[in-house]
Amino acid sequence: MQYLKWEDGNEYDGSQINPSWAFQEFGVKDSTIVSWLGPMNILGKNLIDYEDVGLDIKGNMMLNFIVEHFDEQPGSLRLAYHRQRMLVMITRDKLLDYGIKTTQDGDDIFINNKKLSVSIATASISSMKMHFALNITVDGTPEDVETSALEDNGMTIEQIHQLQDSIAETYIETIETIEKDIVKTKVF
Repeated sequence: MQYLKWEDGNEYDGSQINPSWAFQEFGVKDSTIVSWLGPMNILGKNLIDYEDVGLDIKGNMMLNFIVEHFDEQPGSLRLAYHRQRMLVMITRDKLLDYGIKTTQDGDDIFINNKKLSVSIATASISSMKMHFALNITVDGTPEDVETSALEDNGMTIEQIHQLQDSIAETYIETIETIEKDIVKTKVF
C-alpha cells in the first residue's frame, strides 16, 4: 500500500471516490491512501450515502483522505466499513497526541458534541474505497450542523501536516501487520 500526498488546495467533489482514481490521477498500480488539504464540496451526482441526498456536504478547508484497497474482488462493502472505522479510531488516537479529546458515533468524530469529520465507504467490482475528512476550519460548513475544527483546537498547519502523515503511516502499518498476522496463523 502506498501513501501519496496530493497537492494542497485541490477540491474534493466526490468524484475521487470512483474506482481506480489514484491510478488514473497518479499512475499508481497499488492500494493507496491519498491525502491533501483542500476544500470539499460534494456535488449531488457524486453523493454515495442515500441519507445525504439533498444535504450540503462542504467545507472551506479539510484534511482529506482517499483510501483504496484492491485485495478482494469484488470489493466487500462490509470490509470497507470495518476499515473505515479503523481509520476513524487511528485518527482519534492521533488527535489525543495533540491533546484533543474526541467522541465517536459510528464513522463520525466529535469534539464537544460538534462534528469534526465526514466519511463514506463504498465498494466496486474491483476495489473498496473510503473518503474521510476532518474540518480544518468551520468556515463553509453547513449552517444546519454544529461543527468543530482542528484550528479551533489550537492546531497549526504544520501540526496538521504532521497529523496527516501520522494517520496515513499508521493506517498502512496496521494493514500490513494484519496481513503478516494472516500469513503466520495456522488455520484448520
